[in-house]
Amino acid sequence: MVNPPMNAARLAALDATQAARLLSEVRDATLAGRRAKIAPRPVIEQSWGRMLRSGVDPDHDFRSGLLPSDEVRRRREESRLRHVLPVLREGLLSVADVAQHIMVVADADGRVLWREGSSPVLRKADGLGFELGADWREDVVGTNGVGTPAVVRRPVQVFAAEHFVRSHASWTCTGAPITDPRDGRLIGVVDVSGPLETMHPATLSWVNSVAKLAEARLRELHRDSLERLRAVAAPALARLDGRALVVDRDGWSAAVSGMPYVQRVALPKSLAPGHRWLPSLGSCAVEPLADGWLLRATEEPLGTATRIVLDLARPGRSTLTVSGSAGPWSRELSPRHAELLFLLATHRSGRGAAALAEELFGDPSRTVTVRAEMSRIRRYSGELLQHRPYRFREDAEIEVLLPDDPRDLLPSSTAPAIARSRTAAPGGGPAAR
Repeated sequence: MVNPPMNAARLAALDATQAARLLSEVRDATLAGRRAKIAPRPVIEQSWGRMLRSGVDPDHDFRSGLLPSDEVRRRREESRLRHVLPVLREGLLSVADVAQHIMVVADADGRVLWREGSSPVLRKADGLGFELGADWREDVVGTNGVGTPAVVRRPVQVFAAEHFVRSHASWTCTGAPITDPRDGRLIGVVDVSGPLETMHPATLSWVNSVAKLAEARLRELHRDSLERLRAVAAPALARLDGRALVVDRDGWSAAVSGMPYVQRVALPKSLAPGHRWLPSLGSCAVEPLADGWLLRATEEPLGTATRIVLDLARPGRSTLTVSGSAGPWSRELSPRHAELLFLLATHRSGRGAAALAEELFGDPSRTVTVRAEMSRIRRYSGELLQHRPYRFREDAEIEVLLPDDPRDLLPSSTAPAIARSRTAAPGGGPAAR
């Protein structure tokens, strides 16, 4: 008989002491390989599994070095999280302070960049190493409300002994990832933490709602920046003949001339003026314009992609890198795009929309969602992907880099096909040429 998993409602019915004792029993039994009276929640059990496989010691409070204050300041200045601090503070701080919580904002590397809230709780956080500049990645300090949401890419609440490291068992934390609406890239995590007795199951919805408001603010800021670039682009394009467009530094289109509208162009990480081959456009003359680029299509032959690397080896950080005669370009992938490209890389003959829907959702009727996502992928992949059925070009050499342990493949994914791939024999490494 399978024991029912613990949930927030059952924890809420217990006082803090009872909850801590029960969770400690569940944790000790699970880590010892025994059946607990109550099964850990799936998101926690999966995280514990990753910790055991990566060698995190549950009885050793490991702390990596704090970042120097000037490095914290540099990261703050460069992070897009700085634009949404007013939203986070307004939505979280007033309640957090009264409820004896603190708000913590960490970047995509798990480094704590901001901490605010109840002074007594801040001092307790210091004792746990939860300080400015601290590294709270999951594979460094174990299951927690900063590192675990960054890996699974969804909100997570961690109660007491659900923390993998024993010394964190007096703490409760709730974190939600914040992604960049321009490309789905993780930019950080916002977390509300405090002593165990302050926990409440509603905190999960509260923190997630504020994180979504922060993402909405980032979308608004991006629209404003494109409008400013569009005002500069219009007169510049009016003087040109042929196909041209103006994009921002991330490749989003502000204005086009002589060609159909393209929402976004995949740009190399370091783009410089001159002639470049770009996916979906081909050979282009690249010129700086305001806070973006003027791209003028030329008649030179298109470059060919010779090698494609789909890197899924790092949990929560998937990338696509393409190398060809015109030089390499790389793009960080959203979780959904990583799933789709993995499925196409492992089925070189191609998959139809219904087959992909079955593999992603267990429901072949969800073809509209699949087609919409594949359309987005083809906007930045250009001729690398063909359709009817969806597939990589036959002449492309493809390498898929997998985690050392298959169980760590795309940990945020709930797709049936990905779950089946996680049960493959250990090995990982290069595959699917």
